[in-house]
Amino acid sequence: MKKALLATALTVALVNTAHANIRINGFANFIGGMASDDRVVSPTQDPLYGYDDRISFREESLFALQASGDVNDRMSATVQVLARGENDFDVDFEWAYLTYRVTNNMAVSAGRFRLPLFKLSDSLDVGYSHHWISAPQAVYEVPFNDLDGFRIDYSDFAGDWEYKLGAAIGTFENEISAGTIEGDNTFMVSAELSNEWLSIRSVYGSTKATFDQPDLNQQINGQLSDVAPGLRDYLLMEDDTGRFIGIGVQIDTFDWFIGGEYTNIDIEESYTPEDEAWYVTAGLRVGKWTPSVTYQSFEGDEVKGVEQLAKLGEPLQTAITPSLLAISSVFAQNYTVASATVRYDYDANIALKAEISRYSDDLDDARDATLGRIAINYVF
Repeated sequence: MKKALLATALTVALVNTAHANIRINGFANFIGGMASDDRVVSPTQDPLYGYDDRISFREESLFALQASGDVNDRMSATVQVLARGENDFDVDFEWAYLTYRVTNNMAVSAGRFRLPLFKLSDSLDVGYSHHWISAPQAVYEVPFNDLDGFRIDYSDFAGDWEYKLGAAIGTFENEISAGTIEGDNTFMVSAELSNEWLSIRSVYGSTKATFDQPDLNQQINGQLSDVAPGLRDYLLMEDDTGRFIGIGVQIDTFDWFIGGEYTNIDIEESYTPEDEAWYVTAGLRVGKWTPSVTYQSFEGDEVKGVEQLAKLGEPLQTAITPSLLAISSVFAQNYTVASATVRYDYDANIALKAEISRYSDDLDDARDATLGRIAINYVF
């Protein structure tokens, strides 16, 4: 289905080039960073957000072009191609969808689009549009940002308040942690209420998740298939129900702003821990300068399957416990990040930024580190 949707969007966008008014926009982020050398204490430790003690300009840099055109009075087509430095600047189709405007207040889109999980989902990659160098990864780094399917958006006013309602349904597939995660029967609903200075947003989503990582699946099957098939079935992530909850609040008077988001992700019957993440951020706008501070937290180190293991009794409980802890540790994370950022609007559509962050890992102090980054963001 998703291939058909993408093909339809691309065909309409390209075939109608000669007949439609094509609009082309673009944006780019040129970002460099380096982590303190106290992070690099072992060859087995992962770099911090892709950075180690050598300066790199590839991990978060990107370049994107977006083309959109009107197919007729009510229908338009949008395509976005994006090249990321971390992928050796190979070009990928991030978005490709058709939009049908049912009324002035309602629009229906079909194809591949950004799943509106967060306040900044639609502009997540456009660094110029926000005050950070990158949005808080504790909240925004999820393995299912794009969806192949349908999306409905409705907006209207009630007095001085604008409200936006959204719903989406479809599938996603993404490569993470040396494996592939798929989400079938994915649906999401969202609601946002805002006035001149206050915005409140909530979102709820669900999916049937399957994660295929050959080494991990082999480890679970090999150790539990014969002695504890029930525990094996519980731990394996195969068509398991996953849930996403998000809440966000933002106050922005233009001279100053403060806001935050909270998310909860849980795939109940699997080895992945329930994740809770949040951030708060505040800043001032003084002429061309925007200094800000941000604090983010991620907690997800729950060991699942303990109750199922206890039901097996001894000696299996003692024998299997080390394996259960090892499997759970693969995805366990518990950390906080405190950041100070300065943005300078150099010229129209060009922003310069500098940011210093302190990463504190509650599971392993050896992973603590300081990360410094600079960025040039522009849109055209």
